[in-house]
Amino acid sequence: MITRVIGLMSGTSLDGLDLCLAEFEKTENSWQFKIIEAETIPYPEKWENDLKNSIHLSAQDLLALNSDYGFYLGERVNDFIRTKKISGIDLVASHGHTVFHQPQRKFTQQIGDGRAIKLETGIPVIYDFRSQDVLMGGNGAPLVPIGDELLFSEYDACLNLGGFSNISFKKSGKRIAFDICPVNIVLNKISKDLGKKFDENGDLARKGNIDLDLLEKLNNLEFYNQQHPKSLGIEFCNQNIFPLLENVDSLTALATFTEHAAVQISKIFSENHLKKVLFTGGGTYNSFLIEKIRSKTYSEIIIPEKTIIDFKEALIFAFMGVLRMNNEINVLSSATGSSNDHSSGIIA
Repeated sequence: MITRVIGLMSGTSLDGLDLCLAEFEKTENSWQFKIIEAETIPYPEKWENDLKNSIHLSAQDLLALNSDYGFYLGERVNDFIRTKKISGIDLVASHGHTVFHQPQRKFTQQIGDGRAIKLETGIPVIYDFRSQDVLMGGNGAPLVPIGDELLFSEYDACLNLGGFSNISFKKSGKRIAFDICPVNIVLNKISKDLGKKFDENGDLARKGNIDLDLLEKLNNLEFYNQQHPKSLGIEFCNQNIFPLLENVDSLTALATFTEHAAVQISKIFSENHLKKVLFTGGGTYNSFLIEKIRSKTYSEIIIPEKTIIDFKEALIFAFMGVLRMNNEINVLSSATGSSNDHSSGIIA
């Protein structure tokens, strides 16, 4: 039986809302998928500012934004269905937009109320995939390893270069996954100081010089010595990264942080003897960062077609929605550190 799902993903780098319509079918031993339509909708300035500042809101204003953003997501789904002339949707699976992520205190917050999406679209919605895992002692992240395991198993590892870089791979028969380091969430912020939304192709970083003292401080951050499972949020950058970059020339900061990301990512490849690694996420277009990683590793870097680069996360959240509707495991405890594998997500 084929299930048609629209997956929604809003990343921490705020480069837009990803919508991915995919079909999933379970054969005897495996899952098959096909991306039918996909689109990234840039946020209007008001929404970009509202989401960026959501971490500073009062409880009441955050609750209001949670509802408003849910209706906004529903409207965008309706637009997507109308403009692409889509029919026969079984489900919408929405990641939401992360405001807080503090698993050590047993909470994570992704806004965009799924009930509002359901009211707006009339389609069943699965949302809030992370909270249950955090309550079960997990990091609530990364969640995409279930898709890596069941949809992309031909690769030794899958690396996503988004706001943060995260990786998943098999180790001792289990799929493990963790966040490696911040990437676009830092590079985009520095680029904005130079009047650019992001560092296209890494061209700005290419012009800068590496500050070796700063690089050493970044590479010596305690997070990199911690054992997985582990995950990152904006709080980590606010406390540990941005203060180090405060009085640094922007081009120097870009060059140094790009080098830092390449060092941390290639180190994971080498330590785990990864042969074929699938790269996805917006950072894959940063050719300077890719060059840096290639120069530091013997791993084969596989860059897939554009649709997979851009929409793999939205695709996998769509897939997680299918698994949740079937009450099948969609979160792996070996990846998140929770007490056991489970089927997560609230059904509206």
